[in-house]
Amino acid sequence: MMKAPVGGAPHRYRIPAISIFALATALALPMQAQAAGTRAGSTISNTASASYDAGGGTQTIDSNKVDLRVDELLDVTVDSSDPADVPTTPGSTQQRLTFAVTNNGNGEEAFALSTVANGGGDDYDPAVTQIYVDNGDGIFDAGTDTLYTPGANDPVLAPDQSVAVFVLSTTPGGVADGDRGIVSLVATAKTGTGTPGTSFVGRGEGGGDAVVGSTGADGQDSGAYAVSAATVSLVKSAVVLDPFGGSEPVPGATITYTIVATVAGSGSVNGLAIVDNIPADTAYVAGSITLGGSSLTDTVDGDVGDYNGTRINVALGTVAGGQTRTVTFKTTID
Repeated sequence: MMKAPVGGAPHRYRIPAISIFALATALALPMQAQAAGTRAGSTISNTASASYDAGGGTQTIDSNKVDLRVDELLDVTVDSSDPADVPTTPGSTQQRLTFAVTNNGNGEEAFALSTVANGGGDDYDPAVTQIYVDNGDGIFDAGTDTLYTPGANDPVLAPDQSVAVFVLSTTPGGVADGDRGIVSLVATAKTGTGTPGTSFVGRGEGGGDAVVGSTGADGQDSGAYAVSAATVSLVKSAVVLDPFGGSEPVPGATITYTIVATVAGSGSVNGLAIVDNIPADTAYVAGSITLGGSSLTDTVDGDVGDYNGTRINVALGTVAGGQTRTVTFKTTID
């Protein structure tokens, strides 16, 4: 079922006839069919003539003039402008897909916009929250682009004109790494849609008829989000060395703790830190913290580790999926 888009600004406007985005779209997207020839409302005039000799010399006569008014052809295409799936993470909001809507007809036409987010063929349904119509620079900016409200500010495009449309969605929190969510943008001619050749009498630009072209005056294309998530697992182990060269946990024995953090998934985690409190009945061995085999100082300074008297802390920062970090430290049994 088609989900109705949401939006806000209550004014109707016209998109500038020439924009930087229109040029960028023409270069980035596959070749579009050009507008259907002569502008709707134009008049095609023709007068025949004949010459003859009736015995008094050559004479020329003209026929009556035949005028034909060019009807409007209704055609529109929608193309995704994203070169690949747009990455997202579980629970993310304001995730953006970009589309180009092009008027391939020969008359100025308004187009209604809507979205389909539950068409199937994917792993989850993104929740479409807003549609924005670009201001002509091809760059999304909620402060300068127009928040779309169906029927209130449908984009009006001249023949061959394109406009960028931004679809914003929320990714559900329960999605998993690698899941894909598809959203389609639909643009329909306000004058009407139907099978090619369908005619709307007197509703074309310039007072002629409006005739549905090969696209059905109803264009659609899809974009996709790809979930890039990461999870962290933590495994801790201990090795004991007693004063007699054995491995018995007796007073005076040294315990070497090893903590391995593994990040899985195609995304990354930020601000990862390992904290471990020094166990009761043991004493921390000064200067024993290591990260990946390299020693760290106990004080808060230029490296990522410290000991504050009760716990060790190692700040790992951003770690991408598929990587591990290994931290060790030592204590002695009282």
